[in-house]
Amino acid sequence: METKKQFFFMRAAMSLLVMLCSLGAWADDSGSCGTNVTYSYVESTHTLTINGTGAMADYEYSSQLPWRSYANAITTVVIEDGVTSIGNYAFYCCTGVTSIEIPASVTSIGDYAFFECTGLTTVTFDGTPTLVSIGGSAFWGSGLTTVTIPASVTSIGNNAFQNCGSLATMTVAGENKVYDSRNGCNAIIEKNTNTLIAGCINSTIPASVTSIGDEAFNSCSGLTSVTIPAGVTSIGNYAFNSCSGLTSVTIPASVTSIGNYAFDCCSGLISVTIPASVTSIGEGVFEYCKNLATITVEDGNTVYNSRNGCNAIIETSSNKLIAGCKNTTIPASVTSIGNYAFSGCSGLTSVEIPTNVTSIGDNAFFECNGLTSISIPSSVTSIGNDAFSGCI
Repeated sequence: METKKQFFFMRAAMSLLVMLCSLGAWADDSGSCGTNVTYSYVESTHTLTINGTGAMADYEYSSQLPWRSYANAITTVVIEDGVTSIGNYAFYCCTGVTSIEIPASVTSIGDYAFFECTGLTTVTFDGTPTLVSIGGSAFWGSGLTTVTIPASVTSIGNNAFQNCGSLATMTVAGENKVYDSRNGCNAIIEKNTNTLIAGCINSTIPASVTSIGDEAFNSCSGLTSVTIPAGVTSIGNYAFNSCSGLTSVTIPASVTSIGNYAFDCCSGLISVTIPASVTSIGEGVFEYCKNLATITVEDGNTVYNSRNGCNAIIETSSNKLIAGCKNTTIPASVTSIGNYAFSGCSGLTSVEIPTNVTSIGDNAFFECNGLTSISIPSSVTSIGNDAFSGCI
């Protein structure tokens, strides 16, 4: 009986909580969001207005936002002239906002400021922009279709425009001294290093680019193919992570390094060739590439090989297999299987580990959920953390 009373009490309390949250979401509201900056929300028009002089507050988490309880109800955000910064997490997950005008007084847009604003398709700048910095993940996952970087911008954080699936046009104002979008490439390039730091579904990498930056195309799921020009020497960490539509990539002979998780979660990728020039490959480079069937290292590579047509990348000096695919056959000469070597390779159904192998790294076969059989020889003396986790 006591248990039943507790159940009804808890149910009533939950109902009251839901009712109170609903009331909060359907009422006008106002307050402070900076030292000299205030906000006001009008429920009838679903409009949030930011007014005052100086900087908005920076929030450490989205839960700290004064308007968090009704963020999804906001359809219009008005930032008045006089506000000098848009704080971290300011409009996090305001999914109903479709456009935003940035006044000329704003000099910075904080980290995660418009994160996952999935309805946001347009950002415009009033007057002569004074915007200097755009924070990390500022527009990550938004609905932007086009973006123009003002001439005044000198700093753009990692992932500022990544995972914007509809983003098709990227332009940098011609007078910008730090970045450009040369040759109509639909990308943002750092001038002094010739590093492409952000791309989109319509990007063409110019011949003058020498490196593809960390997370440059991260989560650009609409990207189906990419040609990396002959001048590129490095591909950064997570550069093409989660480009699930990418079916082909050409890596030129100029590339010497490929970063950690560079092609992680490229589930459409079928084959890849590592040039003889590559001397450094990071962890998890082809993690979760479930349809990857062919991996080849060109003859003449002094650091890596794909001996005996094994469809894997093996570090020559250590005989460590660092990356495999669903058609890999582990050569008898391999002595260790590296961290993340087959992680997320759901197409792998069976694997025979040869008798020279002494160690299996962390997450080596993590979530290889198609794996039905595996033979571990007595030569193996260590098995890393989560090596076979998720192999159901």
